[in-house]
Amino acid sequence: MPDLGVYNITTLTGLLGPARSVMAMTSIVKPERKIDDKGTIKVVAEDNAHILLEHDNNVISHVMCGFNYFDPHGHEAGKQALHSIQVYGDYGNMRLIGYDWETNGVMVDTSWDEPAILMSSDKGDFVWQEGATKVGESLINNTDLLINVEHALHVLEIIEAARKSSAMGTKVKLTSQFKWPVV
Repeated sequence: MPDLGVYNITTLTGLLGPARSVMAMTSIVKPERKIDDKGTIKVVAEDNAHILLEHDNNVISHVMCGFNYFDPHGHEAGKQALHSIQVYGDYGNMRLIGYDWETNGVMVDTSWDEPAILMSSDKGDFVWQEGATKVGESLINNTDLLINVEHALHVLEIIEAARKSSAMGTKVKLTSQFKWPVV
C-alpha cells in the first residue's frame, strides 16, 4: 500500500474528500520475490490489498493495489490506454486513462446515446517526479500546496487503518482530516 496504493488513496481522497472509515482485506500472494540487485527476498508486507473507504455524503470508494497484477506496459505509463481510476455519479462518469501519477487523459460519459469524450490529454508541464520543486516554489512564493501535510497524514492513517481492518476483520474509524475541497 505505501508503494502503490498511496497514489490512488491520495487521488480519491483529494477528489471525494477525507475518508471517515476503512474496511480492507490484505494478503501476501507471493511469499518470496526475486529482486534484480538483491536476489530472492522474503515478502513481509502485503502485496495484495483491497481497501474500501467511506467518505461523507454516503460516498464509498475502493482501491485495489498490489504487485501481482499483470500489466504489459509496466511503468511505461505513456503507452497505457486503460483507466486506473473511475468515478461514477448520477449523471455521468469519468475515467482517468493511465496512472494517476502519469495520466494520458480523462474520458467523460454524460450521455446514454453519445460516446465518451476525451476531455483532456494535455499534461502541460506536469512531471510526477517534481514534488520537491513544487515544495520549493511554494516556500519561495509563500503559496499553499495542493497536497499538504494534513492530507499526507490522512493517507498514512488510511494505510495503517487498512492493515488493522484486515487483521481484525472489522471497519476502522478514522480521526484525521484535511482541508477539502483541495481546489
